[in-house]
Amino acid sequence: MTDQIVSTLQQSLRGRVIGPSDVDYDAARALFNGMIDKRPRLIARCVDAADVIAAVNFGREQGLLVAIHGGGHNGPGLGSCDEGLVVDLSMMKSVRVDPASRTVRVDAGCTSGDVDHATHAFGLAVPFGIVSTTGVAGLTLGGGTGYLTRKYGLTIDNLLAADVVLADGRFVTASEKESSDLFWALRGGGGNFGVVTSFLFQAHPVSTVYAGPVFWDARDAVAVMRAYRDFLPAAPEELGAFVGLKTVPSVDPFPRECWGRRACAVISSYSGPAAEGEKVMAPLLSSVPQPLFNWMSAMPYPAMQALFDPFFPKGLQWYWKGDFVASLPDAAIDTHIAQAAKAPSELSLMHLYPIDGAVRRVAKDAMAWNTRGATWSMVIAGIDSDPRSAGALRAWGRSYWTAIHPFNLEGAYVNFLMDDEVDGRVQATYGDNYKRLAAVKAKYDPENFFRVNQNIRPAAS
Repeated sequence: MTDQIVSTLQQSLRGRVIGPSDVDYDAARALFNGMIDKRPRLIARCVDAADVIAAVNFGREQGLLVAIHGGGHNGPGLGSCDEGLVVDLSMMKSVRVDPASRTVRVDAGCTSGDVDHATHAFGLAVPFGIVSTTGVAGLTLGGGTGYLTRKYGLTIDNLLAADVVLADGRFVTASEKESSDLFWALRGGGGNFGVVTSFLFQAHPVSTVYAGPVFWDARDAVAVMRAYRDFLPAAPEELGAFVGLKTVPSVDPFPRECWGRRACAVISSYSGPAAEGEKVMAPLLSSVPQPLFNWMSAMPYPAMQALFDPFFPKGLQWYWKGDFVASLPDAAIDTHIAQAAKAPSELSLMHLYPIDGAVRRVAKDAMAWNTRGATWSMVIAGIDSDPRSAGALRAWGRSYWTAIHPFNLEGAYVNFLMDDEVDGRVQATYGDNYKRLAAVKAKYDPENFFRVNQNIRPAAS
């Protein structure tokens, strides 16, 4: 690719074009997951929708493989590619809150923390994930589960509209009234259909929450997981609570006498006064042994969202495996505990995120994301700072998943699928909706231009 051709792209952008000869190329191409190292030919750092249109047109005209990088992280590193063009949206950071309509316009480069900061000033929040560094774009297009899911649904259940640049360079708005088939597909279908440049969300009244982690020693994990399983379905939907098998990190502020101990944790956020939250949690806490520590307290919602950010900086080694889970029998709990005990690092974990409550009040075919009969979304994450541990993280994650998968459903939350997953896992994730997704893909991206993703191939004409 000649300097003149690259100059043509630069002249069409307000943002920068970064290539291998630029001093900040390595920083610009670095991914959240340090296990993945990709070297794109060019990075188009877009600052607005016009830049995105120019970058997409350039990539298509030059026959380049194109990857879309939002504002956060992607487990399998699908925000980049080797020898292709990265359309980088991370500079697109505008958030506009309308407190009267309780809606929020969010640019595609924002993290959930960017949005939490803007909405909290008005006593509002959008249902996102569980850490503030998560990118809004990837989270939303995959579905979006978090602390507010049981009360207000998935992130996509709160999406009102999206502005999209299509593979042919056209700019369209997708909503229930405009390009409704595209809007249907965007809500859970990932980045298969175009580059979303901004989202319009419905926000909800959330301000101070009663929230935080409760950790038990691993010897109490059976009792805690059984109690959590039986407690959650009847708990008020204002309570978002997930259970995890973890290790107490050997860092402050964790109690030094607990450092490095295998543990079971329930991490919760109750949208309401602390006194009410204590009453809601009481049946669970009274039915299990005393915890190692209970750090639940009243805090601003954005503080809860950012509580664990310091433990997961950019550049760690990550290997994810996921499943949807309908039920949690005693035998599955025993298997979880046995596999978690083999974790190769302190940061490695297993979480079960609830997807009941409001999620089930939406029809399975209302949008692309259709596993609304599940009870949890499971993630197994092998995590460590040492690149030499990559093989051990992958081996543990795969072995754990192989042992527990017979208890689970066939599909998984698409954002937890690594790029070494077979195509059948993607189809199983969408179930009866896959055929319709393939048809929408054929309409809006018939050449499969956007294929650096958990790919849905266009239906044959």
